[in-house]
Amino acid sequence: MKSVMNKLVRDEKGAALIVALILLLVGGLLAASLLGYMGTGLITGEIYETRTAELYAADAGVEDAIWIISHQSIEPWLWQESDDYPGWWVYEYPEPLIVNDRSVGVTLYRQDLDPTCGEELVYRILATAMTEDGGGVASIPSSTTVEAYLSASYMDFSSLLDNAIVSDTSISIDNGVLVTGDVTSGGTIDDKTKPGDIDGTITPGADLDWPDADDLSAYYWDDVKDELPYASDTIDIAGVDATKGPLYRDGPLTIKNSSSINATLKLTGTLYITGETKICYNTPNNNEMILDLNGQTIFVASNSTGKGNEALQIGDKCTIIGSGCIIAVGDIYFKPNGDVGGENEFVLVMSIEGTMTLQPGGTFYGCIAGDLAVDVASGNDATIINMGLAEGQDLNLPMGIGDDPNELPPVTGVKIDSWEVSQQ
Repeated sequence: MKSVMNKLVRDEKGAALIVALILLLVGGLLAASLLGYMGTGLITGEIYETRTAELYAADAGVEDAIWIISHQSIEPWLWQESDDYPGWWVYEYPEPLIVNDRSVGVTLYRQDLDPTCGEELVYRILATAMTEDGGGVASIPSSTTVEAYLSASYMDFSSLLDNAIVSDTSISIDNGVLVTGDVTSGGTIDDKTKPGDIDGTITPGADLDWPDADDLSAYYWDDVKDELPYASDTIDIAGVDATKGPLYRDGPLTIKNSSSINATLKLTGTLYITGETKICYNTPNNNEMILDLNGQTIFVASNSTGKGNEALQIGDKCTIIGSGCIIAVGDIYFKPNGDVGGENEFVLVMSIEGTMTLQPGGTFYGCIAGDLAVDVASGNDATIINMGLAEGQDLNLPMGIGDDPNELPPVTGVKIDSWEVSQQ
């Protein structure tokens, strides 16, 4: 029995070597495939990271273009007519953006400005992020392009100027007031005049596109944002002809003439005032003066309301000449001396969120507008005439699309209509 067992043991010599060789063979076969798979994974991962970085970079280019469109920060003359797309204008970034170490070229297209297109403009944005050959495992030139179409809504309040008197809520006109032009209210109209005293269409319950205080505030702030705040709470022309504007006053402001000699304050830019503003109104040591609007705007951002606490008060020692805009967020009490404006000098006086109270001292040429109410009290020769803007006349007011194909209206919001990605 012992000899038999010894023989069996001797017959197993070399079996371990065979098993080891078999394992080495199988391991070699598996290792080659595994290394190939790992190499493919590394290349795929690098390509994926590259494409992801490109996509983020191209998307950043689109976001940058949306910001530019929203803030209208492209100078109008930089838009050029597109040779490739008739009816479109094109603007190409002069220098590419650098995002995620990728060069991003951005091109904007804009449809022709057409007054019949409604209240939206259509933009097309092409943002292409490029990856150059950097010598990596999978580094080959590639690019990712994002194409987006936007609809941009814009401010257009030109329709309000078609009216002699307009309110979003109610209008009250006293007996003795003559009106030439339309009278339009989003609510009621209390007409106390005699038959024939209003020569125009009277429309209650109208659907009006009324301005938003924040939008107009931002619009006029852009005119004065680079100005140092006006330190004094008073502008006293003291009998000497003066000019002001653009001017930013953070607080209340009183405009007066302390001299017995009549003088003129001529506006040369926007007056933006955050506090209650008085112009020749119940001001001590004040005499008559002339306010020449000169095509400019007085904007009062105060939302003060109530009798005696109006955001803007203009008294009867102030004579207003020239065309322009007088706008306040809160209430306005308006009792100037004599005529305001003229046949070729259109004046807009508007309370955006409050009541507009007017007591004419003569003939007013232009448009009277108020949100909560417009109250027109009778005065000496109280007449309101809207003859429309004279040919070639312009007001510093968002009025949509004008005659200049490059003069873009202020944008109030953008909406992404489509967003597509293509890769090469």
